[in-house]
Formats: sequence, C-alpha cells, structure tokens
Amino acid sequence: MNIVLLDALTLGDSDLSIFKTLGNVTFYETTRPTQCLKNIADNEVIITNKVVIDEAIIKQNPQLKLICIAATGTNNVDFNAAKKAGITVKNVSGYSTESVAQSTFSMLFQLLHQQRYYDQYTREKKWCESPNFTHISRPFTELKGKRWGIIGLGGIGKRVASLATAFGCDICYFSTSGKNNQADYQQVDLSTLLTECDIITIHAPLNKQTENLIDAVALQQLKSGAIMLNLGRGGIIDEYAMAKALDEQDIYHGSDVLAIEPMVKDHVYFSVQQQQRLVLTPHTAWASREARATLIDNIVQNIENWKASLLIE
Repeated sequence: MNIVLLDALTLGDSDLSIFKTLGNVTFYETTRPTQCLKNIADNEVIITNKVVIDEAIIKQNPQLKLICIAATGTNNVDFNAAKKAGITVKNVSGYSTESVAQSTFSMLFQLLHQQRYYDQYTREKKWCESPNFTHISRPFTELKGKRWGIIGLGGIGKRVASLATAFGCDICYFSTSGKNNQADYQQVDLSTLLTECDIITIHAPLNKQTENLIDAVALQQLKSGAIMLNLGRGGIIDEYAMAKALDEQDIYHGSDVLAIEPMVKDHVYFSVQQQQRLVLTPHTAWASREARATLIDNIVQNIENWKASLLIE
C-alpha cells in the first residue's frame, strides 16, 4: 500500500516513523496546489492537514481509496466527490482539547496581566530606575466573579468552562447551531452574551452559522474592558471590524486563527494603534507535543481500521 503525507511540516518535530509500519510511505514537507497531482500520483492513501483535495484532484486519481485528514476540520476535502468515487474520508477529533484549553488561558493571561508590557518594562531596566519596589501602571483584575461567555460549547468549550469555573467565573454559552443544550451551564442568546460577559472565548467551527458572526454590530455590544479570544476558526470574526474596534473601544482581543493563513503582510491587525490590546499566535493552540502525538496515533488507527474493514468485506 502506498501512502503519502502531503504536509508533514504542519506536524512540526513529531516522530512520523510509525507511518512506515503501514506501507510504503512518502513524506512531503509541503505540497503546493501545483504539486498536488504529482505528489498524490500512485498513492492509495493520502494524509493531509491543510492541503486541499478537491473534485478535480479526486477525479484524476482513480487509485485513491482513503483520505486521512490530520485535523478535526474537514473543509479542505470535497466529501461529495469522494463519496461518488468510493473514497473513504476520515478525520480526527478530540486530540487537541487540553492543548487548546491551555492555550486559551495562556492568551487570556497575556492580555489580562499585560505581560508583554511588564516584561519589556523590566528588560529595558526601567524597574532599576523606579523609586518604588513595584510598578502597576497597567492594573489587572482577578478572574473570580467574572462572567465568562463561550461561543461553541463542544469538547473544547466544555473543558474551558470547567477550568474557568475553577477560577470562580460565572459561565454562560451561546450555541451556534441552536441544538446544543448543556444543563451544567446557562444558555443565552448572542446579544446577551456579548453585552454581559467580561471574557468571551470562541471555540466554534467555521460554517454558514458562524461566518462573520462577530461583526461591527456585535463588537459595539461589548462592555468596557471586555476580552474576546478566538481559538475556533478564522472567519468567525470580521477582522477589519475588530481592528477598528480595538482602536475605538476599550476592548481586548487575542486570536490564534485568521481568515487567511499564513497571515498576509498587509493584514489590518498590523495597523492597529493600540497594540497592547491585541495578542496573536500563528495557529499554535492545537499543537502541544502531546496533542500531536495523539493525532498521529489516531491517524494510524484510522488507517488500520480501514484496512481491517477491507478484510471483512
């Protein structure tokens, strides 16, 4: 069996040798759209994180039997075309829950405690010149008693809710599908969540219900001092509206995801004047060493299960 991993670079320094136990494996660090057909040719199994496998690629590769998505999101594969061609598609879910939840708090504390400012203040030896033993020109508040709103209360959202509860936060959530009912937490409409919450974290997928969910109108509803973090998908927040709001309102924003990735050089966030209100990370929240190891194990399991199903048939 011939297997190809199209974008190994997305898995960082992970040990990929286990894939070699499954068959004849080819690794590509990256695969550009113009390289896709060449890199896939003669392979029955594709492993892709972000490389797009569309209808045209599927039609030109009749040898394909299995597409493994090295992620939870499935928008990079044309499921209808795969189904018509008799190709099985498997993704992996749940592997990054702890990593994303932990990253949520890491990003929150950078904004809440203004750690970038205080680190720079110390490194520039300004503390050495201080007439006082402490410097608190940018005060911070405690999490206890804060109202925390979660947009998308799936596995990650529930884990964040659990951790926030441990800090003494009051939790509410908005279901983007309208179908999620969790008795443990208060469900509210979006307007209520935006106007009442001190901290808002997004852990939802990008779809028709969530695209540009947080637009200029939504941002105007945020209370003074509110912190909004996006650890779901780029495209849920209107980035132009957010950039404008950061300069005009007393709000703070952190994002691990953008509508276009990698980030473009002329992105509107670079023009924000109030940079102390903004923290960005390059889509790293999912990628703890443990999460990547679990992801790889689950991909291997998906391939082995698929092989076993062929024997049964």
